[in-house]
Amino acid sequence: MQTAAGFQEFLDAVSGPVGETTLVITGAGVSLASGIPTFRGTDPGAVWANDVTEKGTHAFFKKEPHESWLWYLKRFERARGARPNEAHLALADWERWQQQQGREFLLVTQNVDTLHEQAGSRALVKVHGSLDQARCTRRGCAHGPPRGTLPMAAVDFGPLHADPSPESVPRCPLCRSKLRPHVLWFDELYTEHETYQFDLVRQRAKRSGLVVFIGTSFSVGITALATELGLKHGAQVFSIDPAGHQPAPRVQVVAERAEELLPRIVASLPR
Repeated sequence: MQTAAGFQEFLDAVSGPVGETTLVITGAGVSLASGIPTFRGTDPGAVWANDVTEKGTHAFFKKEPHESWLWYLKRFERARGARPNEAHLALADWERWQQQQGREFLLVTQNVDTLHEQAGSRALVKVHGSLDQARCTRRGCAHGPPRGTLPMAAVDFGPLHADPSPESVPRCPLCRSKLRPHVLWFDELYTEHETYQFDLVRQRAKRSGLVVFIGTSFSVGITALATELGLKHGAQVFSIDPAGHQPAPRVQVVAERAEELLPRIVASLPR
C-alpha cells in the first residue's frame, strides 16, 4: 500500500518529539544535482546503465588491478570537481539545529564523494568508504585493515598512467603491498574495515525515533537493515524520492527533490 507524506507531515516528524534521535541515510541521488552520476538511476551517466558494475569488485581488482584503478580514478576525477548542492548544505544545517536542541543526529552516506564534508556535516559515517582515501591490501599494515588508510593525495599515480600494468599499480609506502581504493566493493562485507562503522549505524537504527532515506534505491544491505530495525523499534521512516517509489510498507514517501525540500524544511524549523 502506498504511504505518501507531504511537507507538513515531514516537518512535524523532523521538529517534533519523535525526532529527538535522528538517522539520515543518503544515496547517490543526493549528489545527482551536483553532477555526479548515480549507480542505478535513469540518468545518462548511471554506472549500472553502462554495464560496468563487475569492475566494482574485489575479484576484478585481483584479476586486473591496473584496470580497476584506472576505472575508479576516472570516476573519482569527476566527483572531485563537484560542489555541494542545496541538499548537502541543508543536511549540515539540520545537524547543527539538532545539536542546538540537544538531540542526537547521525548522517550515514553510501556515497564516496566528499560533498557532505564540504557542506559542513560532522556527525558523518561513510559506510562505503571515501574517494579521498586509499589503503594497503595487506591486513595488519598501518595503512591497511582493520582501520588504516592513507590520503589519496599522497599516492603517486604517475607510473600507472605512463604504463598501465599490474606492476605499475601504486604500492604501500610501508610494506610495498598493492594499494587499493578505500571503497566497499560489491563482493565485500560492511565488516571489511572499521571506518565503515557498521556497528554504530546498526545501534543508531535501533534507537532513532526518525529514520530518513534520501536519494537511495534501497538496493544495498545498509538500507534494508536500517529500514527493518527502524520500523521494528517504532521509528517513523521516510524516503525522499522525487519518483515516489515505495520501498517497503510503512515507509512514508515524500515525492520531492531533496535539494528543494530540505532547505524549506530547515528554514521552517522552530528556533
